[in-house]
Amino acid sequence: MRGFARRQSVERAIAWLDAQLQPLDPEPVPLRMAARRVLAESITSNVDVPGFDRATMDGYALAAESTEGATSYNRLPLTVIGDSLPGRPFTHHVGAGQAVRIMTGAPMPQGCDAVLPAEWVDSTEATSTLEASRYRARASRVVAVAAVSPGKHVGRRGEDVTQGTTLFPHGRLLRPQDLGVLSSIGVDQVQVYRRPRVRLVVTGNELLPAGSRPHGHCIVDANGPMLAALVERDGGLVDFPSLVLDEHNAILDSLYTDADVVIVSGGSSVGVEDLAPTLLATHGELAVHGIAMRPSSPTGFGRLEHRLVFLLPGNPVSCLCAYDFFSGRAIRALGGLSKAWPYHSIIAKLARKISSPIGRLDYARVRLVDGAVEPIAVGGASILSSTTRADGFVIVPADSEGFAPGSEVEVWLYA
Repeated sequence: MRGFARRQSVERAIAWLDAQLQPLDPEPVPLRMAARRVLAESITSNVDVPGFDRATMDGYALAAESTEGATSYNRLPLTVIGDSLPGRPFTHHVGAGQAVRIMTGAPMPQGCDAVLPAEWVDSTEATSTLEASRYRARASRVVAVAAVSPGKHVGRRGEDVTQGTTLFPHGRLLRPQDLGVLSSIGVDQVQVYRRPRVRLVVTGNELLPAGSRPHGHCIVDANGPMLAALVERDGGLVDFPSLVLDEHNAILDSLYTDADVVIVSGGSSVGVEDLAPTLLATHGELAVHGIAMRPSSPTGFGRLEHRLVFLLPGNPVSCLCAYDFFSGRAIRALGGLSKAWPYHSIIAKLARKISSPIGRLDYARVRLVDGAVEPIAVGGASILSSTTRADGFVIVPADSEGFAPGSEVEVWLYA
């Protein structure tokens, strides 16, 4: 056994990684499949939405001046000359003292600049049904019992989207409501960055597949399901065919794939059975190996041909921490997402101290109790349940000896 001769700082490790990261090539996808994808182009509307003036209430379309002075004591008669329905406009001109029955969303007829709500009309004098009067000169009479001003209850052309407006910039993470707006301007597909393909290589002769019952000296794989979920959260496409034995050829074969990223879990340190670092150094580039952080110090990464390869520790908490600091950052960036953590943070006071030596970054799991931050663990790299009992984590930077009780700290929340 031998230890690391030296460990790189987290900052230097991230600097090397960031220099490798560019979004993958764009690809077209149908609009219905574009949610949570990142635009590789900006989108400008070439139409107005809506493309016509329309009613925003059921009632009567008319010239507002036809209702001037109308009250319940001064009832003004109106001649109803037709109907305007969604998709079925009234195509004739409406003159003074005339009105057209109209439904919400229907086009405003010529000569009309307002909608008199149905409840502001006494229609007891009406003599025809909608069907009987549709598109006919045959008239009915109603009376206005209130006045409306020009533009009242009218949605103007282009009030939602104006032609020439840039709706979404390059790099936008598309949300469901964004797809609705894109559909409204006639877009049926968009150019988005390709999602990175990620091969998971979980090694260990002692591992049983997820879903197995632990027995004897074997343990069930926890890292595979955890990593798969993290990769999917960050926009990657998971390829996880099976567990891999701690054997030279088995690990080497698993590194050669058409994936954009390979994540190896286990065997990342410097022991005689830690094969992955030697294999990556021999057949590719091991740019970083050994990082001044706890947990996750045996983390490494580099390149093998076109793909990034991450060597994550087998201990589950170390694996989670290393993924969040490095692998997840890369996967998000390759898919066009922000490199930043996908966690919200809050500022809260520390209930008990967190100690840390100078020169090493610490990842402290914490929980929130009555608004105060309670440390759970800094060490314990194999105790994955410490992360499920935690509400989040606090980062102690390498130039700090920790935080005293009562200190305000930034808590990154898992949920």
